[in-house]
Amino acid sequence: MKRARRAAPGPLPVLVLLLLGALPGLWTVLLRREAAALPEPRPAAGQPPGRWGLGRSPAARGESGGGGQKTFRTLLAVPAAATDREERDGEERLAVTDSRPPADTASPVERGIFWSRELEEQVPPGFAAEEAAAWLSAARAARVASLERGGCGRSSNRLARLSDGSRACVRYGINPEQIQGEALSYHLAGVLGMQERLPPMALALVEARGRQWEPVREELRGSHWAEGAVVSLTRWVDNLTAVVAPAPWGAEAGAGRRLQPLSAEELVGLPPSQLVELVQWSDLILFDYLTANFDRLVSNLFSLQWDPRVMRRATSNLLRAPDGGLVFMDNEAGLVHGYRLLAMWDPYNEPLLRSVCVFREGTARRVAELHRRRSAAAELRRRYRAREPLWARLGFLSERQAELLQARVDFVHRHIAHCRAQ
Repeated sequence: MKRARRAAPGPLPVLVLLLLGALPGLWTVLLRREAAALPEPRPAAGQPPGRWGLGRSPAARGESGGGGQKTFRTLLAVPAAATDREERDGEERLAVTDSRPPADTASPVERGIFWSRELEEQVPPGFAAEEAAAWLSAARAARVASLERGGCGRSSNRLARLSDGSRACVRYGINPEQIQGEALSYHLAGVLGMQERLPPMALALVEARGRQWEPVREELRGSHWAEGAVVSLTRWVDNLTAVVAPAPWGAEAGAGRRLQPLSAEELVGLPPSQLVELVQWSDLILFDYLTANFDRLVSNLFSLQWDPRVMRRATSNLLRAPDGGLVFMDNEAGLVHGYRLLAMWDPYNEPLLRSVCVFREGTARRVAELHRRRSAAAELRRRYRAREPLWARLGFLSERQAELLQARVDFVHRHIAHCRAQ
C-alpha cells in the first residue's frame, strides 16, 4: 500500500515562524536605543563630580564600556599606582565610605597616662623662675615697713609691706617644724619641677634691733613673736579666688562614693579650661601625697564624716589666679609635721593619689629618676642648702623623715607604673 504524501505547509505558517525568530533581535535594538536616549547619571548635590569615580562614565573611570560590574577578581587586580593613590588619600576615602564622625585627633592624653604637650602648653605659667629669684633677692634685702593683721591665715601671722613696695605674708609657726615644712615643701616642689605653682618663699630671722625689722619694732612687741625666731616671707599675690574641687573628686567624694581613678577615657569631650585645671590638680595631688600635706583637699575629705556638703566649698590653701593658674598656698603641714601624723591622714592621702592615673610627663620623669637613684632626700638637701641662706637655722629632715620621703617617691613611681600597665 502506498503511503499518502504529507501536504507542504502553506505560506502563512512559515511567515509566522519567521516573525517569532526575529523578535529577540528587534527587542535588543529597542533597548539599546532607549539606553542611548537616557541622560548620564549626575552626582548628588554637593558631591564633587568624579570624586572616587562617582558620576563619571565607564570610559572616564578607565573601565570597559560593557556596562557589567567589576568582579571580585577584577578589584584585586587594581594597578599598583591606583593602590598608592588610595593609600595617600586614605582619610578622604574614610570620609566617603564611613558614616561615623571622624575621631578627634587632639586627644588630651598621650601614651595612655600623660597629658598631651598641646594641653600642657595651655597651662598658665605661674611664678617664673627668673621672676621668683628676683623677688626673693629683693625681699631678703628689703626692710619691713609695716605689719598688718589679717589676710595671711592664723592670727599670729602678719601681712608685711616691704620697703621696695611689695607685700609678703609673714608666717610665724606655732612650732618651728611648721616653718621648716613650709620651706622644705617649697624646695621639694623645685626638685619635682612644679615650683611655679607655689608663690616665692624665703626665710627671715626676727631681730627687733636688726636692720630688716627696725622700722616695725613696736609692732613686733605686740605680735608676741620670740626674738630670734625664724619666719617665712611668702610673696603676696593679688586677686586670688577660691577653688572648689572639680567633678572627678568633688562629685564622687561628696556623694559618699569611693574615689575612682581619673583615666584618659573620662577626659574625652571635656572643655579645654577644665582639662587645663585637671593638669594642675594631678600635680597637686601627687605633691600633697609626697609631702603628706593634710591641710588641703585631704582635710575636706576628712570633714565629710560630719559635713556632707564640704566638697562643694572652697578647698583649703588652694587659690586660683586671674589667668586660671592654681596657687598651692601655705604648705607648712607638709613633710615634717605631716610625717608625724601619717597614721591619721594616709587613709585619705593614699586613695586620693590612686584616683589620679594621668600625669604630667615631666613630673613622672622626675619621680622615676628619684626612684632609680634613690636620691629624693639628697636632691632636696642640695637644693635647700644652695638656695636658702638660713637653712641651717631650721635644719633638715631627720634620717627617718628622709627614708619616708624616699618611700613615698617609690610608692608614687609604682602607682604610675600600675597606671601605665592598665
